[in-house]
Amino acid sequence: MPSMRQVYLDYAATTPVDPRVLEEMLAFFAEQYGNASSVHAAGRTAREALDVAREPVAALIGAMPDEIVFTSGGTEADNFALQGCMAASGGLREHLVTTAIEHAAVMETARHVEGRGKRVTFVPVDEHGYVAVEAVEPALGDDTALVSVMLANNEVGTVQPVPEIAAICHERGAVVHTDAVQALGQIPVNVDALGVDMLSMSAHKLYGPKGVGALYIRRGTRMHAVTFGGEQERRRRAGTENVPGIVGFGKACELARGLLPTEPQRVAALRDRLVAGIRDTIADAIYCGHPHERLPNNTHFCFPGANGEALAIRLDGKGIYAATGSACSSASLEPSHVLAAMGIPLELAYNSVRFTLGRGTTEEDIEYTLAELPLAVQQTRAAARVEL
Repeated sequence: MPSMRQVYLDYAATTPVDPRVLEEMLAFFAEQYGNASSVHAAGRTAREALDVAREPVAALIGAMPDEIVFTSGGTEADNFALQGCMAASGGLREHLVTTAIEHAAVMETARHVEGRGKRVTFVPVDEHGYVAVEAVEPALGDDTALVSVMLANNEVGTVQPVPEIAAICHERGAVVHTDAVQALGQIPVNVDALGVDMLSMSAHKLYGPKGVGALYIRRGTRMHAVTFGGEQERRRRAGTENVPGIVGFGKACELARGLLPTEPQRVAALRDRLVAGIRDTIADAIYCGHPHERLPNNTHFCFPGANGEALAIRLDGKGIYAATGSACSSASLEPSHVLAAMGIPLELAYNSVRFTLGRGTTEEDIEYTLAELPLAVQQTRAAARVEL
């Protein structure tokens, strides 16, 4: 009996490690296992590997290698950016501005900062999940220390006007941070073109290993460390460096940079076929996110009457792996805060499914999904009616 076809459409949650990345990493687990802080030859080899890996990470975003601080992932990078910058404000600027659709790593850190006596403003978005420059400007004050606006949303894929937002923030003397975890490798990312002072990255969204990421900190940006106990990363982030992971991250960035001229266009064509096919076969499906300003790999729909979790489970039974929202919050039964901020009614928010494409996605995968999805939606709706 032939095995069931498997179609992975959850690349926004994580990506497989590229074999070339794994190959680069392997030697640093057991052969070149030195601590990068050690002064002997094994330690110097590890330190050199870190220095080499820092270069392609910086090159992918148009930064200098010494502006890259390695972390345990995007979540730590976001925490470091917000807490470190606010702590460095010296009490002169006590205001943080962010948006209503940020990843939980920013949202929860902002609430933590607020709980410690700082003022926090959450800027609203429109029905497409788009942060208008006009919405940010009134939120700024003379006491605004930091503005954090994600480059691209992890749930609906909307790409934000970060350069324009950064320009008005800098006019008011605020530091600007962007969470670029979802955007990296999907669209060109350049810190100077964006005008940002800090930028968060994560390797496992980029065909690298889990457990490693980075925060770009522009030279001259005032930051306080938030972890203590060592001299690593120029005293900005204490803790023994994850040398194999960082080596893998560097290789993943090198590969992503080489693929930027072609891969996003290939994936966007497959995404457009998926969107058109869903609209043709499921007439009442609602496309979420910006119609044009969005990541090339992201497709997010609400299917009225079809519970998203039940639909995702039914698709899983057909070998199609999709998501009901951010993987970091999928254990929660609460509706997506992103869809709520976009004004999508509660009952529809529960009926949403996200499909995200990647390097392994083929035309056959899309056609198989389009063949199975309408029946899965129909069956999910029928099951819900029976339960009522």
